[in-house]
Amino acid sequence: MRTAAGPILRGRADLPADLLQRLQDLSLREPADQAFTRLPAEHDRYLAALAEHAPIEKIWAGPAFVLPPAPAPAPGLDVVNIDEGARERLAGRFDDWLEDVAHRRPFVAVIAEGAAAAICASVRISPTVHCAGVETHPDFRRRGYALAAVAGWANAVRACGATPFYSTSWDNLASQQVAQRLGGQMVGVDFHVI
Repeated sequence: MRTAAGPILRGRADLPADLLQRLQDLSLREPADQAFTRLPAEHDRYLAALAEHAPIEKIWAGPAFVLPPAPAPAPGLDVVNIDEGARERLAGRFDDWLEDVAHRRPFVAVIAEGAAAAICASVRISPTVHCAGVETHPDFRRRGYALAAVAGWANAVRACGATPFYSTSWDNLASQQVAQRLGGQMVGVDFHVI
């Protein structure tokens, strides 16, 4: 992640220490500016170093926002916490999230027609920061459900004593609008290489 204060680098646990050090050294060469719409200055060198270790499958970049306390959901919206006892509410619409319920907390859903229509869960977790993973079922888009799910999740993260972060890609304008409507402040840019 690039921020105005400088880079933040995280790597998977299975990356060799020498590769992580090389990436760290490259990240320290990044200018401390807010030219967030550009790729990292060391973009090509990051990719070359990682490609020596394993084939690159995906590159993803986009803005990262810190979310302020969120307003209560609009009247009439059924916003619920998802835990093991409520995981069946994901079935049929978000089956690929079922196995994540135990370790993606807080996990919040907006319920429509008896099941989850939009969800938001912690997909990257540290003691101080949680990052949102959001999905809306295609049949329920453009109804404000993602906004309500993210707001409920952000408040639950704050109740845990952590700060809610919301990242998205540059090409996902609808997702960026969710962050903006919740008053998110852009604090950096994520750059992921898988």
